[in-house]
Amino acid sequence: MSDKLLPLSRCLIDKRPVDAPIAYHSGQYYSAEQFANTVKFWIDRLQAQPFQHYALYTEDAYPFAVLLFALLHAGKQIRIPGNNRPGTAEQLSQDCQLLGDWQNGDCFDYCLEAPDSSSRSLSPLNPLDNQLVIFTSGSTGQAKPIAKCLNQFQLEIAALEKHWGEQLGDAAALATVSHQHIYGLLFRVLWPLSAGRCFHSQAYINPETLVNAIQHGSAYWIASPAHLKRLDQASPWNGIAGLKAIFSSGGALPENAAQQILTDGKQAVIEIYGSSETGGIAWRRHSITAAWTLFSGMRLSCIDNKWLLHSPYLEIPPNPPFSKGGDEKSSFFTTEEFSFSPRNNLSPLRKRGGRGGFGGFQLDDQITLLDDGRFMLHGRSDRIVKIEEKRLSLVELEQRLMSEPWIDDAHALVIAKSRDVVAAVIVLSQQGVKQLKSQGRNQLIRQLRKTLGQWFEAVVLPRKWLFVNTMPLTTQGKIKQPLLKSLLDFDSRKLPQVLSLDVAPDSARLGLKVPEDLLYFPDHFAGYPVLPGVVQLAWVEHFGKLFFVIDKPFSHMEVVKFTQVIQPGDELTLALDWKAASGKLYFNFSSERGMHSSGRMVYEDNG
Repeated sequence: MSDKLLPLSRCLIDKRPVDAPIAYHSGQYYSAEQFANTVKFWIDRLQAQPFQHYALYTEDAYPFAVLLFALLHAGKQIRIPGNNRPGTAEQLSQDCQLLGDWQNGDCFDYCLEAPDSSSRSLSPLNPLDNQLVIFTSGSTGQAKPIAKCLNQFQLEIAALEKHWGEQLGDAAALATVSHQHIYGLLFRVLWPLSAGRCFHSQAYINPETLVNAIQHGSAYWIASPAHLKRLDQASPWNGIAGLKAIFSSGGALPENAAQQILTDGKQAVIEIYGSSETGGIAWRRHSITAAWTLFSGMRLSCIDNKWLLHSPYLEIPPNPPFSKGGDEKSSFFTTEEFSFSPRNNLSPLRKRGGRGGFGGFQLDDQITLLDDGRFMLHGRSDRIVKIEEKRLSLVELEQRLMSEPWIDDAHALVIAKSRDVVAAVIVLSQQGVKQLKSQGRNQLIRQLRKTLGQWFEAVVLPRKWLFVNTMPLTTQGKIKQPLLKSLLDFDSRKLPQVLSLDVAPDSARLGLKVPEDLLYFPDHFAGYPVLPGVVQLAWVEHFGKLFFVIDKPFSHMEVVKFTQVIQPGDELTLALDWKAASGKLYFNFSSERGMHSSGRMVYEDNG
């Protein structure tokens, strides 16, 4: 289908059959003609507004595509954040108009049934205009804006179509990843639009709903390792086997997961290696080979043990971004890291490398180049840390942990204190869960530390441990670093130690230990310390806002009961259940002795 690619700059101008399905959204198909009419409707509305910068966020992909191309044709500057949390909205709204599904309590009307606007003519977009800024989060969670132009996406689409266009044919694009990040944006929106394939607007959270959504015709799956490694014997393997392809990006797919999908689903997953800054760099089918193959036009070089990427996607366009409108806050973007200040000035923070074929873009990965031009990846070089002046590879620590039969997944991180300490977040296997129950948490940790002691000095071994049922991930399949740090780096004078975590979309179960040095004990009461009820409620709210989107103010309490005292050293289970529709957070504290307290916290606007 590569000969049928429409340039993104002309996808509303060059004609496709008017009844060709562009997207499947909310139970119906939308044609190329409907898409064009709605975009034109929004162009008129946007051009009538005085704003130049817009922050675009939508839950579904088809409304996103409509507003994206309307903004582009209206000559606006677009920022595409990875989430619509209140903090993100507050930061962006200081000099951006928010557009789409922002958490302001209003239901946004996308006007998808807009009237015929065929009388309005459109001019082609300039593919070198940097009208788009996407955001990626680094290891600290700091938002980094990266400017992109349509030409960069179009070059990448051509490469993808060259490799897999014939294999995909007219298959529809279905995804479990968000279009608010570069991988989902490219694979589930821009590539299908350019190639004339239909894309499903909804993101499918599990393979069962995805397979059930394929009503007729063929489809392919845009996934991440986080989704694929959760497949098990109960997964819909017949439906998975019928897919035209499975793509994965956002991290390396574990070998056992790749082999399971090949064995049970008859699919060799296509993994894409790249980043928000660089776009796609290479690909592989891990079930066939662990080596990566560069996309056409890519080249790697090594200078002073640092790997540089030379890519046609990173050529500098002749015109600077945000050149329209005379915004004096704007600055020229290169492929660097940027600071995102409260005033929304986007400025270079640290040079990471040059662009394209000029100096190369410095990669943060450890690479071994093979004789045939392919290469092997060995983890990110920036995960080498120093603990008490001893070098430690967090990747190696994770790999040593995951070699144990008790552990399915592991993530290591550093908690910065007066003395930095290593923390380990562990997903236990079924065997590990049995081991934990039979011998207890402390004994299991001692055995893991003893095993690690065969490879690492004692000073770098993990001193903080957290057992979770699944690794907390973002919509892009990235580990939620800020959440893990907030759970592990706690103030023991005010908060409990989190021993374990079991999370689901609207519930959380935390294993807690009450510190003996809480500042609340001396005054409550002398000689018989008891945890005050008000402190228990404060803990409920603290953890509730960590795990759920609670964006309304606290209103009142309901049916609160305190049935047993909680004392220093007690180990508790805190069960939290969030009911978004009613704005109620249900909680109960329990232990081996039974229930300690329970109730509901109600959040609602009093006005």
